[in-house]
Amino acid sequence: MESALVFVGLAVLVTVVAWRPHGWGPTVGAVAAVAVAALGGAVHLADLRTAADAQWRAYITLASIMTMTSTAERMGLLERLAAIIEPRTRGPVRHAFRVTFVLSAAVAAVLSNDAAILLMTPTVLLLLRTVYPKRHPKFLVPFAIAVFAAAGVAPLVISNPMNLIFADHNGIGFNEYAISMIPVALVGWLTTYAVLAWIFRAPLSDPDPALGAWPARPPPLTIGPLVVLAVVGAALCAYPVMAYVDAPLWPVAAAGAAVCLVASLASGHPPAALVRGIAWTIFPFLLGVFVLAIALDRVGVVEWLRSLYDVAPGRTATIGVTSAVGSAVLNNHPMSVLNAFALEGAHDPHHTDALAALVGGDLGPRLLPVGSLASLLWYDLLRSHQVVVRVATFIRVGVLLTVPTLTISLVVLWLVGQLR
Repeated sequence: MESALVFVGLAVLVTVVAWRPHGWGPTVGAVAAVAVAALGGAVHLADLRTAADAQWRAYITLASIMTMTSTAERMGLLERLAAIIEPRTRGPVRHAFRVTFVLSAAVAAVLSNDAAILLMTPTVLLLLRTVYPKRHPKFLVPFAIAVFAAAGVAPLVISNPMNLIFADHNGIGFNEYAISMIPVALVGWLTTYAVLAWIFRAPLSDPDPALGAWPARPPPLTIGPLVVLAVVGAALCAYPVMAYVDAPLWPVAAAGAAVCLVASLASGHPPAALVRGIAWTIFPFLLGVFVLAIALDRVGVVEWLRSLYDVAPGRTATIGVTSAVGSAVLNNHPMSVLNAFALEGAHDPHHTDALAALVGGDLGPRLLPVGSLASLLWYDLLRSHQVVVRVATFIRVGVLLTVPTLTISLVVLWLVGQLR
């Protein structure tokens, strides 16, 4: 009964989030899943504290990033970013699509996938509505999906908070990670772009260039936006440095958010506007799915994973595919926890097993909206900008993207491991 109710809870989570992947949907799904699992005794009250202790740093970092992003948007910095990008999008729609994908991939690599979603999604949507004043409705979904999909395999350990925590747990250093994952990310990006260009070939074949004119050049930045811009730039530079020297990232993010908050308030922006810029419903969702992961461990899922990995003939492929499917269904953060337990003690001198788990965790969330924090943030941003991506569309595009990209990425990872 205990095991059955845990899996029933998992089914409830997936169903609720698939039905409503934005707003309070993820939170309701997570709370309902934990409640169902608790009925069978697989969830203990102490699990809430365990989950909070494990994730509070990630919560602070995420809330800080969202605060800085919200401040930048309200002070017009995202509009200025769009104005910088705009001249590079003139010409055929396919060219603008390519620019969007490359810039989103670059931001995700240097900052993180979450930051890329938060920064690029509203910027691109604003840009489309400006330069395609009449035709933008048919471009919004393809371009929005390009932003989301460009944040694929993290080429650097700092490119995904989940990868950073998992790599630290497995003793994978900054340079070692980069040597293995940069080639994987490169082929993943190329494959993803090729598949996206094929899926959206009809709207991207529009031969007419962008016709909309960007508004008059904005006035010079005042002290408030300049402070925010400087703080965001400083945080960007400090992020890889702190990761490289094994220092925690959350104090930098929190300090940056505090300065941006003060600058925003001093510029006359109401506190309520900034509060609305943070997707608060994400945090109880993350807490709930982590508790559910503990329950899954308690009913033997970790032992099952360990046995599966040990007997599989193609170990790298098995770990990668299992991690992808598990991340899509459960969310990649708790799946990484299960994998960390399952891979402990394995003989893996080049960390190929751990990296395969990360590749699956990075790409699997393309299959279901529940799969990652980035996808939930993305859905919230789309809702706030009146863009609808149906779950059926997400799944269809996700399957077409994930199967070839995951296959090629795992092959390249295996080859890199053989050469080292």
